[in-house]
Amino acid sequence: MDRLLTGLQPSGALTIGNYCGGISQIVNYQNEYETFLFVPDMHAITVPQDPEALHRNIINAIAMYIACGVNPDLPNMHIYIQSENLYHANLSWIFECFTPHGDLTRMHQFKAKSALHETFTEGLVTYPDLMAADILLYDPKYVPTGIDQKQHVELARNIAIRFNNRFGELFRVPEPLIPSVGAKIRDLQSPENKMSKSSTNPKASVFLSDSEKDIRKKIMSAVTDSDGVISFDEQNKPGVSNLLTIYSVFAGVNLEDAVTQFDGAGYGDLKKAAAEAVVSKVIPFRDKYNEVISSGIINDILNSGREYSTEIAREKYELVRRAVGFGRI
Repeated sequence: MDRLLTGLQPSGALTIGNYCGGISQIVNYQNEYETFLFVPDMHAITVPQDPEALHRNIINAIAMYIACGVNPDLPNMHIYIQSENLYHANLSWIFECFTPHGDLTRMHQFKAKSALHETFTEGLVTYPDLMAADILLYDPKYVPTGIDQKQHVELARNIAIRFNNRFGELFRVPEPLIPSVGAKIRDLQSPENKMSKSSTNPKASVFLSDSEKDIRKKIMSAVTDSDGVISFDEQNKPGVSNLLTIYSVFAGVNLEDAVTQFDGAGYGDLKKAAAEAVVSKVIPFRDKYNEVISSGIINDILNSGREYSTEIAREKYELVRRAVGFGRI
C-alpha cells in the first residue's frame, strides 16, 4: 500500500482553509493509502508560542482531525506528534548540512514570516529542512498540501534527489497532492492573503470551532468589490472568487457550476449560500469534536502512532546515518 503524509501546525485553531487544503484530502484518501498524519509542533515554535496554549492546540488539532472524518481505527492510519519522534530532528540536521542557505531564504513563507518580525530565529530559516525530514522519513508517494506549501514539498523532492544521486536510492521522491478547488482559501477581510490560524483580525478567518452565529457573521462581512458581478477571477476579483471557492468546496458543487448558479445574483446571495454551506458541514464537526475531547481516546491513538512512526523513522534514519558516514565502521 502506497503511503500518504501530511501535518497541520498547531499554532492556533484550525480554519476552513486547513480543512480544504489538508484534512479533507486525508479523509478522501484514507482508505486507499497508509496514512501518516502528524501534528508539527516543532514547526510551531519557529515563531513565539505560549507553551500552555501550544499544549492545548496539539490535542485540539488531533480531536478536530477525527471530528472532520479521519478514522483512527483504520489499521493503516497513524496519528502522532512530531516532537515525540526524535528522528525528525536528527534527519533535519543532516539535511541542513547539505542544503544551500539560498535555497532556504528563497522560501515564500520564510520571506512572509520574517517580514513580520524585527528579529527571527534560525529555526525560521531552516524549518524547510525539518519539513523535508518529516516527509522523507516515511517514503510517502503523496503529500496532501495547500498551494502555499507546494514550494516546501518541491524542496523535499530536491533533497531526496540530491541524496539519491550521491548516496544511492535512500528516499522515495514524493509528489504534492493539491486539490483542484480549495487549495488556497483566502482571508475574508484581505483576500490578497491566505486565511490564517494566527490572523489578528477576528473577522478574517472562519475556524472549525466557530459557532453558527460567528460563521454566518464572518462570511456575510467578507470583502468583495464594487462592480456587483459574480465571476471567478482570482487576480481581479479575489474576494468574490474566494466566496465562490468556499461555496464550491462546502456545498460539493463544481466551481464552474457555482459560477453559473449565481449568474445575475447579488453578492448577498452568494454570501448567504456560502455561509449556509459552511454551517451545514462545520457545525457537525464541532459536535463530534466535543465527543472526541471527552472520550479519552486521544492518548491511546497518539501512543500507538508514536510507536509505529518511530520504528519506521528509525529504520530510515539508520540508512541515512550510515550513508553520510556517522558512527563506527
